[in-house]
Amino acid sequence: MSGVAVLGVGMHPWGKFGKSFVEYGRVAARAALEDAGIDWTDVQMVAGANTWRGGYPGLVSGAAFAQELGWNGTRLSSSFAACASGAQAIGAARAHILAGLCDVALVIGADVAPKGFFGPFGGGDQTDPDWLRFRLLGATNPTYFGLYAQRRIAAYGASERDFAMVKAKNSRAGALNPNARFTKVVTEDEVLASAYVAEPLHLLDVCATSDGAAALVITSEDYARRKQLERGGRAVRISALSTNSPTYPNNVIEMPNFATDSTLAVPAPDEGFKTSLASSAYAEAGLGPDDLNLAEVYDLSTALELDWYEHIGLCAEGEAEKILHDGVTSLGGRVPVNPSGGLASFGEAVPAQAIAQVVELTVQLRGDAGERQVPNANVGMSINQGLFGHGSAVIVTA
Repeated sequence: MSGVAVLGVGMHPWGKFGKSFVEYGRVAARAALEDAGIDWTDVQMVAGANTWRGGYPGLVSGAAFAQELGWNGTRLSSSFAACASGAQAIGAARAHILAGLCDVALVIGADVAPKGFFGPFGGGDQTDPDWLRFRLLGATNPTYFGLYAQRRIAAYGASERDFAMVKAKNSRAGALNPNARFTKVVTEDEVLASAYVAEPLHLLDVCATSDGAAALVITSEDYARRKQLERGGRAVRISALSTNSPTYPNNVIEMPNFATDSTLAVPAPDEGFKTSLASSAYAEAGLGPDDLNLAEVYDLSTALELDWYEHIGLCAEGEAEKILHDGVTSLGGRVPVNPSGGLASFGEAVPAQAIAQVVELTVQLRGDAGERQVPNANVGMSINQGLFGHGSAVIVTA
């Protein structure tokens, strides 16, 4: 059975440009098609990652993007999995290719995000835990990020300066990425001098909301091999993709659920949710943390990036600050994390984020990342978490 390759990547730069999500997606899709060296009429499936901020078209994003590009009779898929929506869309397209239902799929995610912080889904459904956490707890996303940061301080002795180091590191990488929204290099002192948003996190510790888009052309490996014989270039393969749910009991509180700890009555699982996303992907790929050359992780806040170091196995629990200080996760380090600049440099454009992570891995594994290139990049992992038990990890290999 043929595997699945990434043949083309494309992005619309992230920021605030006053366009619709469909326009952003069209630009990214056209760039991915050009990068792949194929025509829109060669595409046999469009897999969209949904956004509720686009009205009805946002909830049927695969069709919305296909109509924007010009109906051509492709298969359609539209996915929503909160911040893991992009990976769900990649997974749908990958499954179609592995099943032999198509050879060429175009995966697109785009968003137009509000300024400031995300609010609850509209409608006022009082049984909706996301609505309830805003109304009863006043728990915005930065509140949640702040609680996790407090947990790192209490459990491992992390400091606000440790968190600031993450932002400074990612800003140096983002300054080298033309698609990033924030390209100014910031220092740890500048992070610490910015106002508190949710103590201990300062404004510059928390990622902004952004508009943006990302797209991938993924194909069967046989198809990619034929195109690369024509055009040259380095093949990049999707070797694993996990989207598993948490297992009961989930002993680390996750939004939008309220405070409950079932481990008072039931033993904790051997492996937490976010760690299981990584281990599932490692098992599928037949690889482990020691094989990674780089990673793109979900740095909604600086403190959360440190948690991910441990979830993906770069170090043991409580040692993330040490490998940060040792430069392991910086450009030039043993396993650079967020060489794209991460969400710290891009901001949140929810349905595009997991796709953009794979774009960066692909560019790096091709050796096309310019000044932020990770030397000898052959294996990369992307990982993120969405609300309501969603999350994803993707392993890409050269």
